[in-house]
Amino acid sequence: MALRLYDAHNHLQDERFGGRQAELLADCAREGVVCMVVNGSCEADWSQVSAVAAPRQSAVNSTETDVRRSAETPLRIIPCFGYHPWYIHERTQDWLKNLTRFLDEVPSAVGEIGLDRWKPGLAYEGQEEVFIAQLRLAAERNLPVSIHCLQAWGRMLDLLKSEPRPARGFLLHSYGGPQEMVKPFADLGAYFSLPGYYAHEGKERQRETFKAVPRDRLLIETDSPDQSLPDARNRFPLTDSATGKPLNHPANLVAVYEFAAELIGEPAEFLAARVEGNFLRLFGFDQRA
Repeated sequence: MALRLYDAHNHLQDERFGGRQAELLADCAREGVVCMVVNGSCEADWSQVSAVAAPRQSAVNSTETDVRRSAETPLRIIPCFGYHPWYIHERTQDWLKNLTRFLDEVPSAVGEIGLDRWKPGLAYEGQEEVFIAQLRLAAERNLPVSIHCLQAWGRMLDLLKSEPRPARGFLLHSYGGPQEMVKPFADLGAYFSLPGYYAHEGKERQRETFKAVPRDRLLIETDSPDQSLPDARNRFPLTDSATGKPLNHPANLVAVYEFAAELIGEPAEFLAARVEGNFLRLFGFDQRA
């Protein structure tokens, strides 16, 4: 039986794909991808996220029961609109009003938002203000929210404890924090998505951490076009036509599932069924307030 695959986090709108999104989606559908969450990063790309999602948006209005009903339903896209901490210093005066407008237009999620003390040269000033505003917006509407965090895990935990959170929970995408923080985050409603990048040598700590993630909070992601798998696992080699640099094809989701099944020692079909349930609890739009 073909697996039903769910990508909890990618950036299908990315310009590095050179307009090949329809081709990429066809590959994904053939591999059994049922749904993907496409994340915006700033005001400049929210309209691109909306455009890439629009042809597959009607299915997103379905309830969780509708999503489960048929394996023949087309691949769906859930658009995500948010300000990534790398780009908040580009925001306009009306950024929050603009974000609200995009969230009003279609069933959607909030993201990618977060905190980052890792990126060289990136000012931390303003990050918490923008993160909190977006988290509160997600909480008010009980929308899924996809969170980026690098070298700010303690502060992230403090903010999530003190601020309103969506009742449905939130996603810590590509979780790379300490293993001992998995339970405190999970107690607050966190889901944790595993990227294929953690299959690389040197990522042993992250792999061990994901073994500690509660099975009912585990999700899978590609973070396409970034976070590529090791070459031996890369089923869909892809390059940036402008630079020749490698890109992570979203259809590599099937290889990430295989990696995850190996990591936690579970048959792929069991893992896929569990991840489907987890994904639908977080992203099913019948749960909105």
